[in-house]
Amino acid sequence: MGIEKWFSLEGQKAFVTGGARGIGYQLCMALAEAGVDVAVVDLLEEPALQTVEEIRTLGQDAFFIRCDVTEPEDVANMSRQIQERFGRLDIAVNNAGICEWDNAEEMSYEKWNRVIDVNLTGVFLTAQAAGRFMIPRRCGSIINTASMSAQIVNQPQNQCSYNVSKAGVVALTKSLAAEWAPYNVRVNCISPGYTSTEMTMQVSELHDGWIKNTPMGRMAEPHEIQAAVLFLASPGASYVTGHDLVIDGGFTLW
Repeated sequence: MGIEKWFSLEGQKAFVTGGARGIGYQLCMALAEAGVDVAVVDLLEEPALQTVEEIRTLGQDAFFIRCDVTEPEDVANMSRQIQERFGRLDIAVNNAGICEWDNAEEMSYEKWNRVIDVNLTGVFLTAQAAGRFMIPRRCGSIINTASMSAQIVNQPQNQCSYNVSKAGVVALTKSLAAEWAPYNVRVNCISPGYTSTEMTMQVSELHDGWIKNTPMGRMAEPHEIQAAVLFLASPGASYVTGHDLVIDGGFTLW
């Protein structure tokens, strides 16, 4: 196999949850540029449809699936639509997530549950759906979005529910990787640090503190997250499973 083949994704089929904006949008576009057809899975219809149109301009097939990843019936419907449109699934990117900033002693039970439901239970449900596609075919790559927050306690923002949920994603990734390795289904996760997205731009007053605590002295650019996912999805990562790829500019070193 020539070196270019180790990194080719041409003709593959994928879904990306939370694909309408932020890192999810960036991952949809990266996969499309690599020759992958993409199902854009989200609750936000208008930006998701815009993402679909952008993917189609690259010459790839794409369609929108409205899905609440915390609802098993929605996830089952997602699977049905992917089967009808693509007939198979090669790459699953379980990226949907939310964050709440609250002091732990003031956090409501409802807010705690919402973060855990979306960030952890939602990842389990969509990864499970992907596994059901991939196990019979004995191939596939599942990539979950965790966070460097799985390893640290962020400051100055208090976000214990988010940190716990992302630590759970890392543990879930390792568990599924071990279970599904006999079927040649690889399960990995990425753990981005602070990344320049629409969400982080809304709290620019925190940037100086975040950057000061990052050895590389800057936030990540979206393409740096894109490249990591393309590698984990590719044949070049064929012996990589159960791995948490931290993309944080060294933040977790200090």
